[in-house]
Amino acid sequence: MSLVTMKDILKYTQQSHCGVGSFSVVSMEMVMGTIRAAEELHSSIILQVAEVRLKYCPLDLIGPVMIQAAQKAKVPVAVHLDHGLKVETIRQALELGFTSVMLDGSQLPLEDNIARTLEVIRLAKKYGASTEAEIGRVGGSEDGSEEIEMMCTDVHDAKRFFEATGVDALAVAIGNAHGMYKDKPCLQFGRLADIHQAVEVPLVLHGGSGLTTEDFRGCIKNGIKKINVQTATLNKIIENVQLLFQQKQKVEYFDYQQCVIDAACENVRNHIQAFQSNHQV
Repeated sequence: MSLVTMKDILKYTQQSHCGVGSFSVVSMEMVMGTIRAAEELHSSIILQVAEVRLKYCPLDLIGPVMIQAAQKAKVPVAVHLDHGLKVETIRQALELGFTSVMLDGSQLPLEDNIARTLEVIRLAKKYGASTEAEIGRVGGSEDGSEEIEMMCTDVHDAKRFFEATGVDALAVAIGNAHGMYKDKPCLQFGRLADIHQAVEVPLVLHGGSGLTTEDFRGCIKNGIKKINVQTATLNKIIENVQLLFQQKQKVEYFDYQQCVIDAACENVRNHIQAFQSNHQV
């Protein structure tokens, strides 16, 4: 139980027909709600924070909160740096005790992406941490500030990348996008199945917010084992906080704080059930 590596969690999901939720957090309240949902449903999870979010929640503050919560959890929890952009940030996360890191080299030429990923893998191994990388480009940016064009993952590129790096998890682009989808998502399950057949590594779906339970389970069936969720949690918090202020004339700070915890818990609980990882530990 408690703090484990991403590789350990994904190894467990390989033996079952479920996916593991990788939930982005930017506050202590979100951490508390996420852990509570995982414990209630007896599910392993991944707590993560993306580098672009660190301007709102500095790594040296949010990182120890995430790690301490994972260590005390009653279920297995990995702590992951999502979309790492700079080796310096990845190193800082590893020194804090993160058990998993991602280098996002998806906008680089393939060989440059391989070279940078190998650099991070060598670094992570010194700390006993797992690694994730990305091939292809998921639409939109992690913080919603850019309209990044989606580029579906090429099967041969994925195979070449994994053979060259041996990364522990590989994020792919199959029509998924960060943030909420502006139109109905059109996921390319055939492309995903081909990648899964060609590459013997747990696959990762970024842009989980806004997908249906059917979408999630179709992805899991075709090799997705780690599913990232952020925007749906943030939106649920905003929705519930607005409702709180509408229903009560006077809101105490701790009413607000509990509302955030409960909203995060509710959204994480719903996604864990969609991923079918409940009652797995």
